[in-house]
Amino acid sequence: MRILLLTHSFNGLTQRLHVELSRAGHELAVELDINDDTTAEAVELFRPDVILAPFLKRRIPESIWQAVPCLIVHPGPPGDRGPAALDWAVLDDRPDWGVTVLQADAELDAGPVWAWRTFAMRPARKSALYRFEVTEAAVAAVFDAVDRLEKAAGPLPEQQVPAAAAGWRGPVRAQDRRIDWQHDSTATILRKIHSADGHPGVSDEILGLRCRLFNAHPEPVLAGRAGQVIARRGEAICRATIDGAIWISHLRPEGPDGFKRPATDVLVERLDDVPESEADPTQQPESGGYQPVRYREDGDVGYLHFDFYNGAMGTEQCHQLRAAFEQAAARPTRVIVLAGGEDFWSNGLDLNRIEAAASPADESWRNIQAMDDLCEAIITATDHLVIAAIGGNAGAGGVFLALGADRVIARAGVVLNPHYRNMGNLYGSEYWTYLLPGRVGAAGAEAVMAHRLPLGAQEAADIGLVDAVGPSDRDDFDRAIERHAGELSNDFAERIEAKRLRRDADEAARPLADYRAEELERMRLNFYGFDPSYHVARYRFVHRSPHAWTPLYLAPHRRLGWKIPAKRQARA
Repeated sequence: MRILLLTHSFNGLTQRLHVELSRAGHELAVELDINDDTTAEAVELFRPDVILAPFLKRRIPESIWQAVPCLIVHPGPPGDRGPAALDWAVLDDRPDWGVTVLQADAELDAGPVWAWRTFAMRPARKSALYRFEVTEAAVAAVFDAVDRLEKAAGPLPEQQVPAAAAGWRGPVRAQDRRIDWQHDSTATILRKIHSADGHPGVSDEILGLRCRLFNAHPEPVLAGRAGQVIARRGEAICRATIDGAIWISHLRPEGPDGFKRPATDVLVERLDDVPESEADPTQQPESGGYQPVRYREDGDVGYLHFDFYNGAMGTEQCHQLRAAFEQAAARPTRVIVLAGGEDFWSNGLDLNRIEAAASPADESWRNIQAMDDLCEAIITATDHLVIAAIGGNAGAGGVFLALGADRVIARAGVVLNPHYRNMGNLYGSEYWTYLLPGRVGAAGAEAVMAHRLPLGAQEAADIGLVDAVGPSDRDDFDRAIERHAGELSNDFAERIEAKRLRRDADEAARPLADYRAEELERMRLNFYGFDPSYHVARYRFVHRSPHAWTPLYLAPHRRLGWKIPAKRQARA
């Protein structure tokens, strides 16, 4: 089928659907929802069989949904209606929730149901639930709906649709999420912050500053006077509650120019009297606390977790992870698993922190140097076998960071964006000019870097970018990684000798330092040269600037020379 993805932005769900529907053989185009006239023009150019809307913030015009079937992906079960479905589900502590694919009509979220799926909720951030449970349910429901469309089966009969759930609920108001530090329990505060994570954040005042709160974690030990900031650690601050404490890692100062940054950066001048709390890298996630970098061992295998918010790795995070990796590499183990974080494996540079710097160019330079140092440590670790276990999405330098490992295994369902060009035509570093051709060949490397669309795990495996695809279920994926690490450990002597010989041969052919120098010379032009494209793109990304057009790599119908295929012209 010819499917037009109409979306507010090319977000994670839209990317995943683009990957899965393309792999299933459908012809796709994307149109960003800018205004009604632009959408109508896209429909006229592309002539879709169906419009699929995974992520909208406006109604589809009546003139369009009356002319073309328009299916809306709503992050709530059948009968739920309104613009903040998942926010309410988290805030209300619902035990289960769902996704519905329904047809657009005159009444918002009330059209005929084409497919639906349910899932169990877990105590997690809204953004994390959206990236995993909502996305998996949405993909399954969309394929059900597309199958019904292809068979001309129409919407589901009423008897196959569950009774209406909550009905219409409007946006979550600020007062619905307002924190009362003198009365709200830790669990209640976490739900409020979780329900707004990603966007819009919970409005609050900390140390006299009005800001939005993001990325909260329970603290199992520390305590103090409710509402007081009692500790700091890395990017995060710890604030006491009536029955414990929570860590908050990111804040967005209120105001039109505010954007999300590490809490300790935002409050830096207000934290002089707040004590530093030492981190325990062996503390495991189930025990709570805030420790983005964690390490554990199981026999001959060391597992290094790095759960940086939104996958962003600033200069200090790169230094921290490099130090942790070098400590792990000094241990008497055989295999190191780079396990990433819950939501993302890595997305490379921390663009928000760069944007906030006194000199974004200088901070960009420091950040890429720190990323390269980390990559070099992984590539040159010839006493251990290294597995990159990509359980969450990865992009830009984060993908190439993974390629420094000996084995790269991606969870089925992850989306990879192994390119830099979408950020103002960045050239990229992280030794990609060494690592990528070694996996996909010179021509393959050129194709990957020019391809500005996302890749699914299977597509990445098909071209050799990753070595294998693991199960989609996260627990099953983790168990599969454990088995694979055990197999590498059992066959260690032969494999580690081959790794050393290969690294020596590669270094003799061309030193790693040469690859790095060449890449960084190109990056220097991106950061300090006359072309401001990178700085403009970063600014627009950080400040969430509204789209003025749909990029041509997403919209084939807008490329010069685009023509409706002959069979479509005849039908039109």
